[in-house]
Amino acid sequence: MHDNLIILAGGASSRMKKQVAVANLSEEEIAQANERSKGLIGVGPNGRPLLDYLLLNAKKAGYKKIYIIIGEQGDLFKEFYGSDNSNNNFNGLTISFATQYIPEGRTKPFGTADALFQAVEQYPELNTQEYTVCNSDNLYSTGALYALRETTSPNAFISYNRDALEFPSERISRFAIAKLSKNNQLLDILEKPTAEVLESYKDAEGKLRVSMNAFKFNGALLYPYLKNCPVHPERDEKELPTVLLNALKEHPDTTLGIPFSEHVPDLTAKEDIAEVKAYLKKHYPVLNWEL
Repeated sequence: MHDNLIILAGGASSRMKKQVAVANLSEEEIAQANERSKGLIGVGPNGRPLLDYLLLNAKKAGYKKIYIIIGEQGDLFKEFYGSDNSNNNFNGLTISFATQYIPEGRTKPFGTADALFQAVEQYPELNTQEYTVCNSDNLYSTGALYALRETTSPNAFISYNRDALEFPSERISRFAIAKLSKNNQLLDILEKPTAEVLESYKDAEGKLRVSMNAFKFNGALLYPYLKNCPVHPERDEKELPTVLLNALKEHPDTTLGIPFSEHVPDLTAKEDIAEVKAYLKKHYPVLNWEL
């Protein structure tokens, strides 16, 4: 099993920074939402950031080497997790930072595939290894993270039961859905699904499956598709699902959808902060790093 986890934390957080009125947030929480990367917002009982909880679950799942992809203004991450560019020790985890630089002529980062490509260029040893990739603003369970370490499939993703996600139905309806074969191999990813096609996308258990950006990749297999990822025509970004689908065209039956049925706390917008705080207070009353 591999022990590398790459955390995507270099995005623009534009939805979090939208100016909206949220009654149950303090001035400090609003300021953090407007200024910090989402994973660094202090939602824990002691004001520690959401990323602490993701790292805790990663440690419990057996990961040892953590690579956090930060933006060009990501110095605050180093105040929390280590001042050196690489090999910081944080509660027994080795934490290194990769920087996602914004290409000339753009004002925002170039997407998740670009972030991962820049990271593996900065740490080329990853291209000969296997690694997990996930978001910094989602709290994936220890079980889900362990499943990505455990699988022998070259590539994989956690295939979440859409009905188990505790989000408003309107929000869930916008999630892209995965089409899987009878043995849970990824066949396609459908963005903006319409009600008419949902029945044909149900898996062998009769469930609709969505990705929450928790992937396992074979570095050598993925690299050429990362390097040559096309730009999404609507969002003007290079995205990991595009990379995965392009790899599948030449390497079918190499991406396993690992079925999970559980909620994934998500810190996308200011409206999510109070809900994530309540979840952490209930499920993580104490941050215990001793395993």
